[in-house]
Amino acid sequence: MLNSQPPMALDGVRDQIKSIPLDNIAALAKSAFNNKDIIPLWFGEGDVTTPEFIGKAIYEALCAGNSFYSHQNGIPEFRQTMATYLTGLNVKPVEMERITITSGGMPAIMLAVQMVVNQGDNIVIIDPVWPNITGIVKMCGGHTRSVRMDLGDDGWILDVEKVAAACNDRTKAIFFASPGNPTGAVLPVEVQKQLLELGRKTGIWIISDEVYCRMSFDQKVVPSFLDISEPEDRVLIVNSFSKSWSMTGSRLGWVVHPPSLEATMAMMVQYTSSGTTTYLQHGGIAAIRNGEEFVKFMTDYSRKGMEIVCDALDEIPRVILRKRPTAAMYAFFEIDGMKDSKKACLDILASSKVGLAPGFFFGKGSEKFLRLCFCRSPDQLHIAMERLKAALK
Repeated sequence: MLNSQPPMALDGVRDQIKSIPLDNIAALAKSAFNNKDIIPLWFGEGDVTTPEFIGKAIYEALCAGNSFYSHQNGIPEFRQTMATYLTGLNVKPVEMERITITSGGMPAIMLAVQMVVNQGDNIVIIDPVWPNITGIVKMCGGHTRSVRMDLGDDGWILDVEKVAAACNDRTKAIFFASPGNPTGAVLPVEVQKQLLELGRKTGIWIISDEVYCRMSFDQKVVPSFLDISEPEDRVLIVNSFSKSWSMTGSRLGWVVHPPSLEATMAMMVQYTSSGTTTYLQHGGIAAIRNGEEFVKFMTDYSRKGMEIVCDALDEIPRVILRKRPTAAMYAFFEIDGMKDSKKACLDILASSKVGLAPGFFFGKGSEKFLRLCFCRSPDQLHIAMERLKAALK
């Protein structure tokens, strides 16, 4: 007799997919997602809405009929606008042929990993790091090898010799973010040059996540691999409009790649998304051409949030914050005596109605850390920090 019960659907899912943990920040926040009493500092998202001039450009482009398929690398006007922008922002010129527009920063990273990782290959990941990169590598059939930055009184420091030691003959890429999420750490130019030299010697790709490059509190833009690399170096730079232009929900990003990969990138886009939403790309053009004042506002907004949060953390005896972040939108701090960061976040959520992200999501060695996004209104942050003081006393 045939079994009348069909097999569980999960049993038919690829092993690589099933191996990815379901426990993440979104899962932690799910139960309280629409609870207005909670101050949500767990996601990497501010509370500033997309500026009106960008929304207007998107609306006008849609009304004008820009709702058809896009060029696979992005509409030419947008790509040229991006090339001009990046050329003015960085030391070396960037040609349009090196830019592919994507449906957000996540697809940009996915394309980069898909391009270089074969089944069984590995990527060396510099952590603490945003955990999604690990899941992406697993989805592509690869493995990750972790190199943790050292934390001292001068902040988070990367030892490139440790990176080199972690590489083997199956290493296809080195991934890092500068400024970092969750640390806010910025890789100095000297360290970037060492990584670039390592990549050139070994043929290993560099995947540089520069999403927070404009959210620096002490310089206009943080050092970029665009400043030191040549166009055909094995370097892939991923970026997004989510943070500096407050467009998280719009899903708009880009990859800077060697010009010889223009057609390859177009092919990969064709078989994944078929191209980025056309009218949203017009919003990106408006953001680049008219958005410098808004970028400055967002940076100042985050800087003010950082000062409020770090001043309050300094008053909590159990908190250890060795150095204030100089970029991005996060405080990543230790809690003396805490062993389980997830339990701590759940306890804080229950008692204080403040949502934080547990450190263990960001790599081994971060179990005693919590991450807080300070890109929020001063009023909300003051309330949240008073609640945290009571919870962590």
